[in-house]
Amino acid sequence: MIVLLVWAAIYLPALGSLEIKGEEGRRILPAVSMLETGNYLVPQVGSRPYLSKPPLINWLVAGSFKIFGSRNEWTARIPSTLCVLAVALAFLTIARASLGADGSLIAALIWLTNFGMIEKGRLIEIEALYVSLCGLAIIFWLSAWEQKRSTWLIWIPASIFLGLGLLAKGPVHLIFFYGVVIAVLWQNRQLRMLFSIPHAVGIAIMLGIFSAWAIPYLQMTHAAHTADVWSRQFSGRLSVEDFKLASWIMNIPRGLAYFLPWILLAPFLRHVDLGSDGKRKLARGLAWGIAIPFFIVNLAPRSLPRYSMPALVPATWLLALCLSAENFRWPRWIGIKLSAPASRRRFVIAIATTVAVVLCLYAIAAVSFLERWQKVKPIAARIDSLVPASEKLYAIDPEFQPFLFYVRAKIVYAKDIDSLPAEARYLLIQPEREEEAEKSDRWLPRRPQPIFSIKDYRNRRVILLEIRAFPESG
Repeated sequence: MIVLLVWAAIYLPALGSLEIKGEEGRRILPAVSMLETGNYLVPQVGSRPYLSKPPLINWLVAGSFKIFGSRNEWTARIPSTLCVLAVALAFLTIARASLGADGSLIAALIWLTNFGMIEKGRLIEIEALYVSLCGLAIIFWLSAWEQKRSTWLIWIPASIFLGLGLLAKGPVHLIFFYGVVIAVLWQNRQLRMLFSIPHAVGIAIMLGIFSAWAIPYLQMTHAAHTADVWSRQFSGRLSVEDFKLASWIMNIPRGLAYFLPWILLAPFLRHVDLGSDGKRKLARGLAWGIAIPFFIVNLAPRSLPRYSMPALVPATWLLALCLSAENFRWPRWIGIKLSAPASRRRFVIAIATTVAVVLCLYAIAAVSFLERWQKVKPIAARIDSLVPASEKLYAIDPEFQPFLFYVRAKIVYAKDIDSLPAEARYLLIQPEREEEAEKSDRWLPRRPQPIFSIKDYRNRRVILLEIRAFPESG
């Protein structure tokens, strides 16, 4: 109940009150296209295939729209919040045998209340999904390994989540998963487990999950071009082109800030006595498994701090392992007595509850203020005032335009003007196509006339044209 209440207080209030922002449109618009076209293999943004990311997040949004029977911000974002809850419940149940009753509760609360997940878990962004999938893989693997379960149970459940992670964002999460696995096995002199048959089968399952989508996807698209886009997505993080030193220097501090407020307890972990040699080796393995991937990813030339967010899961496990230990020599100068495990449990519950209450009140209070600064909905409202709901709006290669999610008229995407029907009345085009549209004789005696020029928050322009008849001169 504590975990559910903290989750609900942080992640549900005003979840659907504010318009979509940032990259949310790239997760939502392909989902809308999937529902309208029935093509679930190739995500599309506007009239173009969206090749940069796999479609799992689009599938989840489309499924949410279908289940709830409504397309709005709340139904779009709820998959992210449920992913965060799934990891918290996994800590509470799957990891309970390893962390104990106190440790599993502490881990669940730390996970729910770190700043990184609070920021991403309330948006329909890839981070909440792929970090959660990587987290579930780590939790299942660590729990089964520490309980000395069958090697099949150690590798197979984790491989399923890793395969789904490939469908969420590609292979980045494997750096963090195998960073933890290799470090823990190395500390315990069990690296031979990496060469076991169950692990090989797990890798096959992981790749099979991804291939079940990727193979037909490549057959439906230009395979060479798609492969080139995927390659550039990965290699681009290592490129020094457009390198920004100021941002790069801040990668590590910002990456650490994602684990606030709990990162502030890290300096005191040296005061803990984990009791057994096995626990100490596990803690050392987790520390190495967190640090090495964290620095590797954040030191890449064009990396962003959010790329290192999968490290939040093993960091949560390590902190919970230490805070639930029997012997914890808490410094006296802090003024808080936390030597007993029960007092540390209450301490974590108090912090988590405070964070939950503050964020709940903030979410409710800030909505009315933030609504005044919305930039996407006003554009859609203006289009709605100009285009009757009974008319179709033909969008000519509009690329990524988030306001299209809010437009009331039925949107029909087209690649060029020649593919438009003669009865088309309203067109949405990019500026470079305006002259071509105005000179086209496709609708004679009617002519396209600009009625609204749109400049969005990214300073990109599109133009709304109405095709209408003009009175003859003379």
